[in-house]
Amino acid sequence: MAKRYKAAVFDMDGTILDTIEDLKDAINHAMAHFGHKADFTAKETFAFFGSGALTALKRALAAEKWLTDDQIAAIGTRDEPKLPFDSSIADEILEYYKPYYAEHCAVKTGPYEGIIGLLSELRKAGIKTAVVSNKPDEAVQTLCIDHFPGCFDHAAGEKAGIRRKPAPDMIYAALEDMGIAPEDAVYVGDTEVDIETARNSDLDCICVDWGFRSRKQLLDCGAETIVSTCEELQSALLQA
Repeated sequence: MAKRYKAAVFDMDGTILDTIEDLKDAINHAMAHFGHKADFTAKETFAFFGSGALTALKRALAAEKWLTDDQIAAIGTRDEPKLPFDSSIADEILEYYKPYYAEHCAVKTGPYEGIIGLLSELRKAGIKTAVVSNKPDEAVQTLCIDHFPGCFDHAAGEKAGIRRKPAPDMIYAALEDMGIAPEDAVYVGDTEVDIETARNSDLDCICVDWGFRSRKQLLDCGAETIVSTCEELQSALLQA
């Protein structure tokens, strides 16, 4: 018999929300304010995000210094290279970026086609839903109110006192809040951070290939289940 999930935990950026244009604009605005390179494209910005805003800013600063794609991707991981700038610069830019992005996080952002219907079907089926993101919690709460009212049983972004993904802490907090055991939940995301998060949390993982990483990148990172449409995702979640 196919496994029946009791809860689905979703990443936000690149999974349920198309946030790249607002992220790109906020990164460029913050970098420009401090006199740094500020003409990053959406394609470049995709590579910056996945591990939180601070890591994204460090990757942008590294790109300004012409580090390779592999070196940039390693920033924020255990294989982080020596940074060609003082990391306190990223901390300073972050303090400017966070309130700016919180105020401008919904200018061009919207749900991917089919996501609202998918969440509705899951809830009709009695499956609890959560969103857990490495973006600042203030932005997560704003975006949930704006785009997903009543859609989630739990919503959380990065905040002090709890380790961000890929550590399992945020996932375990969501499951505890919903009263769900890890073996009864599935994690849905779009990056290597999400694959590692699911692994660290002992959750099954479903990856979507419409977000911040391509299908090839996801396969290279060890993804086992990848979907390309909300219909495929719904079938995987409901075991239809």
